[in-house]
Amino acid sequence: QVQLVESGGGLVQAGGSLRLSCAASGRTFSRYAMDLGWFRQAPGKDREFVADISSSGASILYADSVKGRFTISRDNPKNTVYLQMNSLKPEDTAVYYCKARRVGTSYDYWGQGTQVTVSS
Repeated sequence: QVQLVESGGGLVQAGGSLRLSCAASGRTFSRYAMDLGWFRQAPGKDREFVADISSSGASILYADSVKGRFTISRDNPKNTVYLQMNSLKPEDTAVYYCKARRVGTSYDYWGQGTQVTVSS
C-alpha cells in the first residue's frame, strides 16, 4: 500500500509563493521505485497534470502552464516530494493532488489533496 499526505496549501496573493509537500509511506512505497507527480483540479474542470519527477529524480516534466514558475523536487530518504510554486496567478487556484506510480506499472496512488487559492 501507499499513503500520500499533502500539506502546504493556503491562500496567497497573486505574485506570491507557496511550497507544497507530499509525504509518502507504506509497504509498497518502501519496496519499489516510485515516480511522483503533482496534479491539480479547479472547480468545474478536469484534473490536470502539473509536474512529474522520476524515482531517481533524473527526469522531470512540467505542464507548459507552470514552466519557469514551479519546481518539483524529491527527498528520497524522507520519502517526500515538493512543489515550489512562485509567481502564482489566480488561474493556479485549485486543489493540488500528489500522485505516486510504481515504475513499470500503470496503477496510481493519490493523496487527499490540498487547496491552493490565489487572490488577485
